[in-house]
Amino acid sequence: QADLLQLKYLLAPLLRDHFRSQLSEIRLLNIACGRADETGTLVDSLTPHCQQLEITGIDIRNREIGEAKQRWGKMASAKTQFYTQDASHIAHIHQLDGPYDVVFIRHQNYWNGAEAWQRIYDNALHRLNDNGILVITSYFDREHLQAVQAISAMGGTLTTSIRNPKSRIINDAPNKSVDRHIAIFTRQTGVS
Repeated sequence: QADLLQLKYLLAPLLRDHFRSQLSEIRLLNIACGRADETGTLVDSLTPHCQQLEITGIDIRNREIGEAKQRWGKMASAKTQFYTQDASHIAHIHQLDGPYDVVFIRHQNYWNGAEAWQRIYDNALHRLNDNGILVITSYFDREHLQAVQAISAMGGTLTTSIRNPKSRIINDAPNKSVDRHIAIFTRQTGVS
């Protein structure tokens, strides 16, 4: 719970800087969401900027998506939906056509299959509307740098990258900590 409070503390002002005026609707795609633990944080951080919030979460693991549906399926403050899907193939999933105002990937795992994650990043960028943002968090310093380089090479423009000063160290994984980095990208217009 402390990790999610820290994420909200860091993420809320970044989103406030991006969404300077209130929108009628914000659509968010949460890729590789697992149990979607961060849903409450995203709702709290985004509802001040819109009249209606829609969150769609996807993950390849059916059990985790089932848990996400149980936990977050009926919220008064946001419309939520969760699907068991492979994020590296979302180009072919009609329910996820977008466009989205925010694509969120918490603890992206570039180090665990760079080729698949490059497809995921590319799909994420192409699901954004013209003013949309891609938000990622990372466990490792090197992984974060690799993800930033990959997303930038695909037409993402890095607008913000911060290191979490209170990132909780994960004891069973050397040099790994929760939400160590947060980065925000916009999509370069005219890049396909």
